[in-house]
Amino acid sequence: MRGHGATEQSRAAEIVDGLQAVMARQGYEAASVAEVARAAGLTTGLVHYHFGSKQEILLALTERLGEAIEARLRAKLAKAQDPRAKLEAALDVHLARGQGDPAALACWVAIGAEAIRQPEVREAYSAVLQRRQELLSSLLREALRELGRPTRGARAGAAGLSAAIEGYFQLAAAAPGLVPAGSAARSAKQMLGGLLGA
Repeated sequence: MRGHGATEQSRAAEIVDGLQAVMARQGYEAASVAEVARAAGLTTGLVHYHFGSKQEILLALTERLGEAIEARLRAKLAKAQDPRAKLEAALDVHLARGQGDPAALACWVAIGAEAIRQPEVREAYSAVLQRRQELLSSLLREALRELGRPTRGARAGAAGLSAAIEGYFQLAAAAPGLVPAGSAARSAKQMLGGLLGA
């Protein structure tokens, strides 16, 4: 991203907003720079001034979505008392009904698809998922220790929880009628109960 001052940062944020709005409606491939500029209320020249390519805007959006979910996680985890409650709070932040932004969710799923095709996007997407998985693994290890159970399966268990989260995201974005309302967080918590031996 180019530009450094407050105005430049504000314009860059507007461009990322524009990509999110367009992408949520029609996906990344069909989101032209001209449409992103129109959605941001800017000229295509300003878009090109701030970002060297559409991919750069996508990378900025990936970072923003990751930071937003991590901020919500930190706020929710600060209120939880013990490792299991923190794990359940983490699942709620990702999956509880009414917690997500449909446009952000649609974009996140599209970013996952682009991560298959674009190595730079894969790196940014994987970094967000890695941070989530490390957090889940650490919390799961703590919860197992508290229960006096072996912790050797914490990493694999965290991967399973992360896969469940991403799977629910995919279904919610691509085939929303398949998931009964309010069931995602509940089902993931049942999975957590199995991991904890409860």
